[in-house]
Amino acid sequence: MIKKGLLLCVCQGNCPSFQELDEYEALNNIRREELVEWVGLHPQLCSTDGDKYLIELLKGADVDELYIGACDPVMQVKMFKDAFLKAGFSVDKFHPVEIRNLNTEQVIEKLKAAINS
Repeated sequence: MIKKGLLLCVCQGNCPSFQELDEYEALNNIRREELVEWVGLHPQLCSTDGDKYLIELLKGADVDELYIGACDPVMQVKMFKDAFLKAGFSVDKFHPVEIRNLNTEQVIEKLKAAINS
């Protein structure tokens, strides 16, 4: 069985791009439907403590696919690749999902589409 994890990053919780998102409802919806093995939330994954969080979370983790709902997917790869490398986590297992400027329902649908593809 493929083990999947989902993280949301909400840009400190005060970015206008995430104003219409209830991140807890989005995470709970995905969790309740058991589309992934675990969900998590971080206020700013692109920060230094975000790198530390990713390294600790992924070091030796049994995760086949990691989905991160956050900003631009190209930026996510650039920002997180060093942390992935330090954790020994292959960037090929990473699936960035852009969730900016979407409401809760739109985020849920976009995450479901990514996870189920």
